[in-house]
Amino acid sequence: MSTGGELLSVDPQELQFPFELKKQISCSMKLANKTGNHVAFKVKTTNPKKYCVRPNTGIISPHSTCDVVVTMQAQKEAPPDMQCKDKFLLQSAVASGEFQGASAKEITPEMFSKESGNQVEECKLRVSYVAPRQPPSPVREGSEEGTSPRVSVSENGTANTLDSNTVSKAYVEPQENTSEVRALISKLSEEKNSAIQQNKRLHQELELLKRESSRSRGGISLMYVILIGLVGILLGYFIKKT
Repeated sequence: MSTGGELLSVDPQELQFPFELKKQISCSMKLANKTGNHVAFKVKTTNPKKYCVRPNTGIISPHSTCDVVVTMQAQKEAPPDMQCKDKFLLQSAVASGEFQGASAKEITPEMFSKESGNQVEECKLRVSYVAPRQPPSPVREGSEEGTSPRVSVSENGTANTLDSNTVSKAYVEPQENTSEVRALISKLSEEKNSAIQQNKRLHQELELLKRESSRSRGGISLMYVILIGLVGILLGYFIKKT
């Protein structure tokens, strides 16, 4: 909302800081010259050690604007109930005569003195703390077309409706990833079946080797018995000779 006096319009009327401990925070306001004259301005605050204003003084050309950035220094403690009592005062005056082409450095306190007969306007600005902005939540998987519209909250607090077409477009990439996963699972299954077949063949070859080994051990035992029998016969023959 843009309000103010006859010289300048101010937007916004309330300075909102997304408060976070131990963090320097900035917000901005736009000053617009509504007249055909040069207008000088000056920004004051009830707590000058807490805030830094750039620029805090200046001259705005006719029907022009100026952005003012207000920076709050890092705070070590949160205020009670997140309430802020700080205030700002915006003073504006027509820079006429010798001050019409003056620079910001040449602005004097007398320009904003009503006692000098100058047209001076004052606008008070409040300060409030708001919750820090949260990153948008990712769209959950498993959504299908034809479901009820989804609602998201934008940064300015307004509700935005997402129709089914928007949701389906957001799911194009996950669907491609799903097909890739399926192809990978199929490839792994084929490799698993191949490994099982190789394992069976190895078992069969092992059983064959065991059988051949058993037969070879049986043949050696039979030859040993025959040799022992022959030796016995020869011994008996020699004994009879003697």
